[in-house]
Amino acid sequence: MNQNQSEFNESSVNLQSFVLFLLASTFGLLVAILLLPIFLPNMAYSLGGDGPKVYWYLSRATAFVSLSLLWLSMALGLGITSKTARLWPGLPATFAIHEYVSLLGLAFAIFHVLVILGDHYIKFTLLQLLVPFSTVDYRPFWVGIGQFGFYVWAIVAASFYIRPAIGQKLWRFLHYASFGMYFLGIMHGIFSGTDTSMSWAQNYYWFSAGSLIFLFFIRFIGALINFLFPMKKQVPAPRPTQG
Repeated sequence: MNQNQSEFNESSVNLQSFVLFLLASTFGLLVAILLLPIFLPNMAYSLGGDGPKVYWYLSRATAFVSLSLLWLSMALGLGITSKTARLWPGLPATFAIHEYVSLLGLAFAIFHVLVILGDHYIKFTLLQLLVPFSTVDYRPFWVGIGQFGFYVWAIVAASFYIRPAIGQKLWRFLHYASFGMYFLGIMHGIFSGTDTSMSWAQNYYWFSAGSLIFLFFIRFIGALINFLFPMKKQVPAPRPTQG
């Protein structure tokens, strides 16, 4: 195994610390939801009544945050493989940020899923949210696409911690699934989201997908150039022999 393959064998994120961070963030959000109506009386109507809207708003907001973090993780990953991350901030730092961002995006995706249980309009059940394509009352195919993408994301994120056990080749293969995962996520957002008709959302989707395609194109061109014109290894000059 060469240096590029073995340089980052160990995860830069402590799993226990991340779980504690996730629990603290969730607890903080729940406390905020309970306390904010005291200081913002109009928000109490959104939290209570027959049709509370705040849960739907939170689910929509965290969906865009999660997709944005997934985009950033993908962009950093392409920067690592194309070696552009060597320029700034360096491969070790980029890999660490790539891992942190991926896990943080997954945490927001979990919150996006669970907070919708508080919405009384669609009335999702926990089983429907866990089982893909089971939301029969609301766009089951496109919601299921998002659910399937979430499970792929969870597998990719878990691979950070089992990389030495599964080997470099399988780890890379799992990470190639990130492209499909991102495609599923953005299709889920476009066809099941309620903000797609908004111009800002359309611009967001175009920029998000277009920028990753551009970065992938740079990565592909770089790999093609290296394949067609491989760099010759410098052979050290022989040491002069003493006569």
